[in-house]
Amino acid sequence: MSHPRKESFDEKRERAGLIARILRKEYPNDHTALQYTEPFQLLVAVILSAQCTDARVNLVTPQLFQRFSTPKDFANADIHELEALIHSTGFYHNKAKNIIGCSNALLKNHRGIVPETMEELYQLPGVGRKTANVVLGEAFGKTEGVVVDTHVIRLSHRLGLTIEQDAVRIEKELMPLLPKKYWYHFSHSLILHGRKICSARKPLCVQCSISSYCPSSSV
Repeated sequence: MSHPRKESFDEKRERAGLIARILRKEYPNDHTALQYTEPFQLLVAVILSAQCTDARVNLVTPQLFQRFSTPKDFANADIHELEALIHSTGFYHNKAKNIIGCSNALLKNHRGIVPETMEELYQLPGVGRKTANVVLGEAFGKTEGVVVDTHVIRLSHRLGLTIEQDAVRIEKELMPLLPKKYWYHFSHSLILHGRKICSARKPLCVQCSISSYCPSSSV
């Protein structure tokens, strides 16, 4: 029984580049679906989006930001009131604690202003690399890494770009496969493609624009 030849790194990088270019054309407006008006609102929204859909977060944030609008407001918030407002996003105990802690850290260390570096963002309570990458890319137009969420994990596995399970390790494997200018757009186009075509339960391989480059395709 013959086994398929293992793909070299250069071949994988070339394939990843083709996939990125196809998806960029298919999803030209590949940015976050989270609704916000300034960086702090985006930061809070991304914290709320953990294990929750962007659509659900967008239902919660209008009332939330009407009640609390600044880091000082959130830092002084009653945690039980905050939990009640964000309850439907799930994991509301930890999210409320992180938002209050993050707001306090912003006031203490950054004069209430959202920092613009990965290092500074990563030190804030409740902020991991995914959150920091989204804030940097969306709010400040800075690319420091690849946003890795559940869609990116699923599609990068199906596309044979990584076998890692940990989000940080997946990010480290994806980054060398693409020029830095593609990182942010690639991750968001994967997210959009995951929602529209390559779903967890029933991927629509027949409708997929990148099926020719996907080892998991049923076409």
